[in-house]
Amino acid sequence: MKPIDAAQQFIEKYFPNCDCALLAGSVVRNEVTSTSDLDIVVFDDYVQSSYRESFIEFGWPIEVFVNNFISYQRFFKSDYERARPSLAKMISEGIVLKNHDFIKKIKREANDLLKNGPKRWSNKTIMMKRYMITDLLYDFIGSSQREVEIVIASHLLESISEFVLRTNRKWVGTSKWLVRTLEDYDKELAHHFFISFDEFFKTENKQHIIQLVDMVLEPFGGRLFAGFNVGKDELLNNNSKEIEGE
Repeated sequence: MKPIDAAQQFIEKYFPNCDCALLAGSVVRNEVTSTSDLDIVVFDDYVQSSYRESFIEFGWPIEVFVNNFISYQRFFKSDYERARPSLAKMISEGIVLKNHDFIKKIKREANDLLKNGPKRWSNKTIMMKRYMITDLLYDFIGSSQREVEIVIASHLLESISEFVLRTNRKWVGTSKWLVRTLEDYDKELAHHFFISFDEFFKTENKQHIIQLVDMVLEPFGGRLFAGFNVGKDELLNNNSKEIEGE
């Protein structure tokens, strides 16, 4: 059954009294694979709170995301904080299955959220991430155990892609969305990323990954280890205030 037909029948069977519904995901982006599912967002102002449920119906695996006219705001806030606009993206790209005046409002909110980007990283957060990436890099350089190197390299790929995107106030992603978010930001840089890691996984040559990490960190001061602390500065500031108060 065609995705749109399956989605319509699903709504008629399981949510006939909902206020509105949207079909989202890979099927609306023309990126269907043999394992694609249907992502359906439902708004029903009578439900008490948001929930998510999975089905297999009409020849498709289906994931449904149910909200009322207020509960979605918590997910938009969470999307903004964690920089992964899952619900906002589904609503923005979604095809209307059941219409309502609320659809225009929620799509406008989702589009504004996506356009404005995620919460800005503080200097303190950037410093923390630099330290964590540096620590990973040193472990990667020093390791001679192939199994450990593979795990660290995978962690480095996620960490430095997150660093690039968040320091530029871009949305991030994991798994297949890691590729898409990097390519949306800079196709040439994304290619550089994956060539560097592909080289390591094929030949065990670490140099391209090391150079890539240094390139990413360089605009923010490079690797960070000596002098980094957590809590010490706050402790000194508090002690100074107590002394001044005396």
